[in-house]
Amino acid sequence: MYHMRFSGTHYEAGYIRGNIFKKVGLQFNLKLDDFQLDYGIKSGNILKQYFNEAYEEVRGITDALDVDHKVFLAWMMCMGCCMYNLEDNLPEIRGCTAFCFSQNGEVYYARNNDLPHFLKKGSQADYYKLKHTPRFYMTTSSFVNGEEGVNEFGLVVAMTFVATNLKDISPGFNSVFIVRYLLEKASSTREAIELLKNIPIASNCNILLGDKSKDLVVVECNKSVINIREPLINESKVKYVVTTNEFSSKEMRKYEEKVHNYKASLRYEVASSALEKIGLDDNPIEYSKSILKGEFGFMCQYEERKEFETIWSTIIQINDFKIIRAEGNPRKVVFKIDERLKI
Repeated sequence: MYHMRFSGTHYEAGYIRGNIFKKVGLQFNLKLDDFQLDYGIKSGNILKQYFNEAYEEVRGITDALDVDHKVFLAWMMCMGCCMYNLEDNLPEIRGCTAFCFSQNGEVYYARNNDLPHFLKKGSQADYYKLKHTPRFYMTTSSFVNGEEGVNEFGLVVAMTFVATNLKDISPGFNSVFIVRYLLEKASSTREAIELLKNIPIASNCNILLGDKSKDLVVVECNKSVINIREPLINESKVKYVVTTNEFSSKEMRKYEEKVHNYKASLRYEVASSALEKIGLDDNPIEYSKSILKGEFGFMCQYEERKEFETIWSTIIQINDFKIIRAEGNPRKVVFKIDERLKI
């Protein structure tokens, strides 16, 4: 995993990243079919309208690489949405599990990021300190967009992929650009929800939100519906939310495309059951590690699937910006502290 730092303007950050790609000779397989190209170009125009900063960052990359900006951005807008031919026609299937809980006045977030193994090498833990933008940390298997992050206001944002039938996808923000947008534009969970209501959303996704005030939700959303799933509360008065790769609300399940999702229901049940039992005397960091390691039940035990694995795990203590990450399967890799966002 690369640990990147960016400052200056968005365009300058993109240009720096583009030059890094150029220096190492990184090649991009911009293989888009007619549907993806049309969707991606229209979505790129929407990104420019609603989030010009990110549009400019991508432009910095394409200027440095001297590649077609429109096609490159279209390719990025397909990620986390309809990138079904990312490598050798491999379907875009993600198996991530994320949860957030409050205990003894503190808020904790944790995640396993489960992806095809070829995405592991290029994954990044990025720290941004850009002009006119709150500082934020973001982890991603791509770049510019992200799967999870936390900003200097103490707002954590994370996505989980939910498969969508192609006929139900419309131009708009994909799930990973939603994460980036909210990290830059929102300072609280409720502010993030209002922003979500006012941008075009391309396809099914779950957006987990949690802030320092213990306001925790999972927003189940697609191009036409936003459903806010409020936290559950256990006997110890610990609030918690969990999300995997399906909609957990009955009213949203009809929108899902039924595909193999790496035991999403089981992972949801395992994490929820564990959090239902956490007490006020349990160590929240160690308890989170145990969930992520699969000590309460199936979570990251993908050994039988050679093409798929947990490529990183993250735990964030939101109130003091303590970020702990295992860069690989958490059952085999030691968690280490990343102190770049210390306030």
